[in-house]
Amino acid sequence: MRALMVFSYVAFIVSVACAEEKIWHVKAIHPEGKLLDVKAIDKQGKVHSVKAIETDGNQHLLDIKALVDGKKLPVKILVSDDKYAPVKAIGENGAIIDIKAITADGEKLDVKGVKRSGSIIHIKAIAPDGAFYGVKALSPDGRVYDVKGIKMSAEREETKVNGVSVAAHIKALPQASETVK
Repeated sequence: MRALMVFSYVAFIVSVACAEEKIWHVKAIHPEGKLLDVKAIDKQGKVHSVKAIETDGNQHLLDIKALVDGKKLPVKILVSDDKYAPVKAIGENGAIIDIKAITADGEKLDVKGVKRSGSIIHIKAIAPDGAFYGVKALSPDGRVYDVKGIKMSAEREETKVNGVSVAAHIKALPQASETVK
């Protein structure tokens, strides 16, 4: 029995290690039709990619991660009393990394949770004039998903990640009219 348990555990580890991933771009959409890069910016000002990760063909709910120094860091909505909910990446040591949309002229726009509809929190880049720009995930084959915050519980604090209080998880979801294969 113990040998079977060990074999099952090893098979699980191998299957997890062999998971096939597709990387999707995460962009904000300017009203003039321009795509703005969404990036993680650490305390030293270094810019890192933010991507949606499709694993093993699961197109129903994609993880949003910041790719920092070879690691995939979780991107979450943090617990806050701010008007708009902060969207941040969380480092392994609990370091908070800003998530920003970057305009063509290098201006950095906050990415925040701006409105809640039930368990869904609408994620937007916020322009200096207060305008909201949609945040989307774009697949390698041209599909477009909405990037949203997802509440899994009614509690204000959903969980803690590396000591940081998390209010909601950031995911990419098919748009309402999108059919998932």
